[in-house]
Amino acid sequence: MILHDLEKFNPITIQCHDNPDADAIGSGFGLYCYFKDLGKDVKLVYSGSFEIQKSNLKLMIDTLEIPIEYIKPLEEGYNRVEGLLITVDCQYGAGNVTKIEADEIAIIDHHQVEVEDIELAQIFPGLGSCATLVWKMMTDAGYKITDDNGLGTALYYGLYTDTAQLTEIHNPLDKDLREGVEFDNSYITMFKNSNLTLKELEIAGIAMLRYSFNEDHGFAVIRSQPCDPNILGLISDFLLQVDQIKSCVVFNETPDGYKFSVRSCIKEVNASELAAYLSEGIGSGGGHYEKAGGFISKKYYSKKYDCLHADAFFNNRMNDYFHEYELIYARNYEADLSTMKLYQKQNLPIGYVNIWELLSPGTPITVRTLEGDMDLVVHEGLVIMIGIQGEVYPNRLDKFERSYIRLETPYKYDISSTLEYVPTIKIRSTGLNLPLLNYAKTCLPSGVVQIYAKPLEKGVKVFTAWDREKYMLGKPGDYLAVRNDDAHDVYIVEKEIFGKTYKEV
Repeated sequence: MILHDLEKFNPITIQCHDNPDADAIGSGFGLYCYFKDLGKDVKLVYSGSFEIQKSNLKLMIDTLEIPIEYIKPLEEGYNRVEGLLITVDCQYGAGNVTKIEADEIAIIDHHQVEVEDIELAQIFPGLGSCATLVWKMMTDAGYKITDDNGLGTALYYGLYTDTAQLTEIHNPLDKDLREGVEFDNSYITMFKNSNLTLKELEIAGIAMLRYSFNEDHGFAVIRSQPCDPNILGLISDFLLQVDQIKSCVVFNETPDGYKFSVRSCIKEVNASELAAYLSEGIGSGGGHYEKAGGFISKKYYSKKYDCLHADAFFNNRMNDYFHEYELIYARNYEADLSTMKLYQKQNLPIGYVNIWELLSPGTPITVRTLEGDMDLVVHEGLVIMIGIQGEVYPNRLDKFERSYIRLETPYKYDISSTLEYVPTIKIRSTGLNLPLLNYAKTCLPSGVVQIYAKPLEKGVKVFTAWDREKYMLGKPGDYLAVRNDDAHDVYIVEKEIFGKTYKEV
């Protein structure tokens, strides 16, 4: 579904979830502006047992002049509106939104799919905020988003609050909103300095008195009372200041699931990857290497862990995580080649970009992909590779020339087949964006360089020779690879990619 599909309706009512947060309000305001500018009869509403009380939200609504209305639930039966009802940051019929009847229903949300019988729906669980989804849909529809009416600030603040002050961002679209939208920083400062109430200060204090600590692995788990997601991040940040705590997860229960915040201060635990591990199959999670977060759907949790209390789930899952992976430090690793087979790359075309021919050496850049950001500094000999499934990774010119044959033809790739996000080079000093595929040329494996490899029976974390601070994650079925001309060039190749690109010698 795209916004153009909804333009035939009139009137239109946009409904936030009960007890709306900044993300729901900002997202709803975005849709309100879009349809209002089309001349539609449009309203922005919310319902539930309570009207908005939080000081930062009231300040946001008043300052940005957001025309949101409260609808008191009827004691008998349901409220009703004419025309189209769009639920934003929630799903029609879910437990966190009062049911309002309408002629037609649409859903725009970023949580796990809970309602599957609504035809007009755009649900994108991989995003950190619904504001990002609304921003993308409006941008795709050709709507120019500015901050003349406070819309840019509203969308930015929605992302800011739903990602624990931008610390839990992991999707590249979230990062694009963060960097690409106009907003008033003085307003953001004012809102965030009105965010913590005395009650929430008490919630944070009580939560920290009830921690559980695992001495073997140095992690802590805390359950908090219901609170703003930012409070979970505040508690997590405080926990890492304790000398024995190396990683932690803080969570609370919401009407439709569990919101959690993850922190790590050791390189062996990637908080973003840990958040994804905790929510695997039952929610979504991600963020930065040190700070991350996520959400677990109660619907999916109850199907998989029906008899397990949430406290036990997080403690057990954290413990399992530390037992699941072996650590490999490539610079000191001596692979047992007798257990590995010899392979070489198949003669399949892949892409490459000589970055130093595109940008001046010394230019700080970020290569943004669906898998995450790579912060690099351009130097002569820096080559960016694009694999057969759109995977992006850096290479050195000397290794590239030993391994590949250059072709001067442009690299052709069907973006729509596998990629949800087009890899982009971002020049950090200017903010200029360059689509990587626009500059890619084609190369073929030379067959000269071969690798030893074996499928993994257990997960591993490989700290490669070129990056000793961040690891490559390998799961059972993926392949551990060692170049035959460099015993310390150890890395991971995903199972699906390995089967398509390598053949046994």
